[in-house]
Order: sequence, then C-alpha cells, then structure tokens
Amino acid sequence: MHHVESFPGWRRWGSQRCARRYLYMYFSQYAKERLAQGVAIARMPWADRDVPRGQIAVLHDGAWLPAKRVDDGSRTEWEYPAGTALVPVSNPWHDRDYAVDAFWGASIHWNTYLERYVMLLNRAKNENFDNEGIYVSYSRELSDARAWSAPRKLMNGGGWYPQVVGLDTAGGTDREAGQRARFFLTGRSAYYIEFQR
Repeated sequence: MHHVESFPGWRRWGSQRCARRYLYMYFSQYAKERLAQGVAIARMPWADRDVPRGQIAVLHDGAWLPAKRVDDGSRTEWEYPAGTALVPVSNPWHDRDYAVDAFWGASIHWNTYLERYVMLLNRAKNENFDNEGIYVSYSRELSDARAWSAPRKLMNGGGWYPQVVGLDTAGGTDREAGQRARFFLTGRSAYYIEFQR
C-alpha cells in the first residue's frame, strides 16, 4: 500500500450532530448555464425521508428554494432550481472550449479524529472529465456552504470519485472514518490516507 500525503484538518445522515432535522445531499450539476455547474447542496426534512417526492429544497444564493410542482393533468412532476456551486466554475462545460476547470463528484464523510466533515472532490480539466487533481475540503457543518474550507490539492490527476472508507470494523464505513483510512479512486483502493490536525 502507498501512503497519500497527510493534510491538517458527511455524510452522517441523521446523526446527533445533524439533530435529525434535515438530510443534506451534495450533488454535481452539469447544465448548459455556467452558474448551474459544479457541486451544490440540497436538503430535505428528515421526517420526509420515507416520502421524499417534492420535499427537497436546493440552496441557491443563500436561500433554500423548494421544488416546483408541474401537473399536466395526467401526472405530477417536480422541477428543481439550480443550486449555487460551492466553488464557482472558472471554465465551464458546454462552451465549445475543450478545456474545463470545475469541481464535481463530491464524497463526504464524518471524520472522528478531526471532528469535522471531510469532502473529497474531482477537478475536471477537460470535457472528457479527465482530472487535473483530487482535492480535499473541511467543514464542521453540512448546512452552511460558506463553512467549507477552500479545496486543497491532495494529488495530481487521479481516477474518478475519490472516497474514504474507515478502518474501524465497528463503525468504519464510507460515512465515517478516523485518522487513518482507505483511499479509493474509481472504486479501487491502492492507498491509505492519514489526516493530521
């Protein structure tokens, strides 16, 4: 196993930390409009998790905007607004320029050692989603987009969907990890990752 460089320092759905008030979802957007690209946040009341249809709101310019109900008489659908990206896209997809500079593919876990959430991100460098690098960001809160630290490069290049999986047999999962964990890229792990305070 190789070791990924250490860095100082979510997905704990329904944890005491979130007080089971909301379920937060971090998702990637790839719409044609530049402002509707990148990683954004949505939330749903925890109480509605068994019947989620129409209950999700998307964070847009600091406000949680609800889905819009569209009923054509034969069926009901829900349209969701575009979210505001955590990190604005500096060179978007779909602009007739092969180059891209945008974050996508967020994976979040609660780190028991750091006592904060850790987000790993891909940073696309072109329309084919080739990676410029893998980045890491930290936050104490899922609900506040401004609480995340500026992404720092973890490694150059790399495969898609970086992910951390904890080593603790009792609680180590892709949702929770400690100081040392397995580091996955594109579903495979050849590295450990170690966090430092």
